[in-house]
Amino acid sequence: MTDETPEKPAPETPVQRVRVLLAEDQGMVREALAALLGLEGDIDVVAQVARGDEVVDAVLAHRVQVAVLDIEMPGMTGIEAAAELRRRSPGTRVVIATTFGRPGYLRKAMESGADAFLVKDAPAAELAEAVRRVLRGERVIDPTLAAAALAEGANPLTGRELEVLGAAADGAVNAEIARRLHLSEGTVRNYLSMAIQKTGARNRAEAVRVAKEKGWL
Repeated sequence: MTDETPEKPAPETPVQRVRVLLAEDQGMVREALAALLGLEGDIDVVAQVARGDEVVDAVLAHRVQVAVLDIEMPGMTGIEAAAELRRRSPGTRVVIATTFGRPGYLRKAMESGADAFLVKDAPAAELAEAVRRVLRGERVIDPTLAAAALAEGANPLTGRELEVLGAAADGAVNAEIARRLHLSEGTVRNYLSMAIQKTGARNRAEAVRVAKEKGWL
């Protein structure tokens, strides 16, 4: 009878933990997201910021792998922060998680280099899974919003029309817009007229509202 040495169990493979940043200007929402993601066994929320212009520095300081960004934040929008991250930290993956599920925002986010676009009313498990998937190099888009973006079509407004319409959003008169953008008043009128026509609006205020609702502005 021979003695047999029992085989040693194979060592467990350590779980790869994902370093995540949350950028959200509403403190209660940000803390709730952090708490929910913290329940996941493989996700560490290593940084939280309330301003878009704090995103890049926090990502670089904390060696963040995935940045979860809101769109509307002070200092810089999430879409602008995503574009800046692509330039300064191209290895960081970006998830846009927003209340504003607008097709135009989706297009802007994808053009800025975002890897995922989700609406905040999605279950927390979907956000956690999106974090894992973008880290694997996948792209994740809310399917309902993707269908709406396809149905909506491309933004019909030119860059200059958007610039003039944006300048008119605060109620500025043509002369003020012209001075601000270094254009003639006639040129401003022409751009506004085209923007009103393309949005199907009755006036500039309605054109601004339509452009914002669709995420073009």
